Amino acid sequence: MNQKVVFSIIESPLHPDFTRLYHSLNIENVQFNSMRKALSHLKKKKPDFVVAEFFYGYGNNYAGVNVSNLDVFLCSLQKYAPEAKVIVMVEKEERKHVSKLAELFTLHALLQHPVSPQVLSEKLS
Repeated sequence: MNQKVVFSIIESPLHPDFTRLYHSLNIENVQFNSMRKALSHLKKKKPDFVVAEFFYGYGNNYAGVNVSNLDVFLCSLQKYAPEAKVIVMVEKEERKHVSKLAELFTLHALLQHPVSPQVLSEKLS
């Protein structure tokens, strides 16, 4: 049986360190500190899971074209690893905006901060 792979895209200090959890579940953890690096690696390795935080675009960095920080990555994910399950973490105040992203992309789970290892473990099963 092949070992599962998770792409952990860590763009803020709120993203918990789930290294021990991934290890205990025998999931290879590939960490990135930017979407650009995750995108680059996506062409080389296909993840089974993606765990990332959602940041709504409020019209500044995303120029109204994209909903959030995840759009470009999720678009590429559809091409390179369409079976990957996307787990999105979000702050309570931003949660209302995730529905816009969910209209465009399939999300496996939406977890509100603070996210515990137990809750994430259920979504990885």
